[in-house]
Formats: sequence, structure tokens, C-alpha cells
Amino acid sequence: MIAACSIAGSDSGGGAGIQADLKTFTALGVYGLTVITAVTAQNAREVRGTWVLPPDAVRAQMETVADGFSIGAWKTGMLANAENVRVVATALPEDAALVIDPVMVSTSGHRLLAEDAVRDLAELLVPRSAVVTPNIPEAEVLGRMRVSTVEEMAEAGQRILDLGARAVVVKGGHLAGGATVDVLVDRDGEIRLSGERYPYSVHGSGCCFSAALAASLARGMSVEEGFRAARAFIDTAIREAAGGAGTIRIVNPGGTVFHGI
Repeated sequence: MIAACSIAGSDSGGGAGIQADLKTFTALGVYGLTVITAVTAQNAREVRGTWVLPPDAVRAQMETVADGFSIGAWKTGMLANAENVRVVATALPEDAALVIDPVMVSTSGHRLLAEDAVRDLAELLVPRSAVVTPNIPEAEVLGRMRVSTVEEMAEAGQRILDLGARAVVVKGGHLAGGATVDVLVDRDGEIRLSGERYPYSVHGSGCCFSAALAASLARGMSVEEGFRAARAFIDTAIREAAGGAGTIRIVNPGGTVFHGI
């Protein structure tokens, strides 16, 4: 059985977080495991409340799933605070294939990672990662620079690579302009993938992209192969967004819709 584990927050609206990760894993034929770091009250438009789980609860979940399953890849999403960042770093198996989605702020502007936790994320988890998948605001924080062009995306990716990551995917959805461009930066150079920009916004696309990348690694793909597969997956999900708004639709390669408004 191929398994992947998501360490993230629960989204009561089902559009992001643990719920979106599980649907993505299922669509891609991977058995999904979870470690819940926080419970949120949210829908596709807003986060109304957040309740963070204590570090002991996060550790217990991680140790229990690691003892019971052979986990091909792990991914982190919302970690909420420095205490949970530290416990994830200590409880993560040494040989873990780790995808870090450095979730900091929700689409609606709600803070999902305490400011004092960013340094711990950069120092304790990024060096353990197979790949980090920041959007542009997150890349600006981790790379300590402003990003307004594709070239600056690549530069920010290189700076995050210098923190110890083996690869970085900077997602370009926040850039103005025509096509969207995502940039993979690793020790061998960079790869840019472009796609159509749709005239609406969706909730949960970053979670689904990183979950698809984690599922690809769990299935034995390289980071480059996973990057290409995850980009194709999320392009379909955004294109198929019901009504052109709200949450994306998760569609497996056979065409089954798992998720939509």
C-alpha cells in the first residue's frame, strides 16, 4: 500500500487543509494519513476561528501513524505556531521524503503561522525537505526579498535552496499578467512551467498542489516528475472549478470528480 501523510490544519469547509489533501491523495491512488495541528472554522470565503492543538497531541499522532504504516512521503501545511514546528521537526523520521507547503496566511488574509515560527520553520524543517512549495508572499518571507517577476521568483527559490532544501517550487499565481508560471529550482538549475490564468480565484489550490507533489514522491517519482504531474493536476482542478469560484474540483486521471462546490 502506498501511503502519504499530511500534517496540517482541518478546514471545516473542506476546501483546503487536511480535507483537500485527503481528497487529492485519494484521486491519485495514495492512501492518506493525517496529523491534525489545528481546527479551523472556515468556508471558501473566510476563516472565522482557529484552535491550535497542543504539541503533545501532534507528536502522538505522528508517532502513531509512523509505527503503523510505511509512509512514502510526508507533507506539512498549516503548523500554526513555533511549538508545533519544533515537535514536527523532532518527530519526523530521519529518512522522510518531506514536502513543505509553508502556509502562513489564508486566502482571506487570516494568519495561519505565528510570525515567531517562521525562523524555526526555516532552520528546523526546510533543511529536512525534499521540496518546499511557497507562493510568492511566502517566498518573499523565506527568501527575504521582494518578488515581482519570474526572474525574481527563481532568485527567491535559490535563496530558499540555500537554507538547505533539496528543491524549491515557487508558485506564480500571485504575479500579475497573462499565463501563470511556476518555477522549480534545484541543484541542477531551474525549470519553468506555464499555464492558463483563469479570471477567478479559488480556495485550496496550494494545499492540493503540494499534496499532489507528495503523492507523486510517495509513488516513486523524482521531484521534477512530481512537479510536472502536480502542475497538470492542479491546472485541471482550477479549470474545472464549479461556477468559476469557491473551491476547486479534484479530478482523478479517470475523470471522477471528488470535490467541488
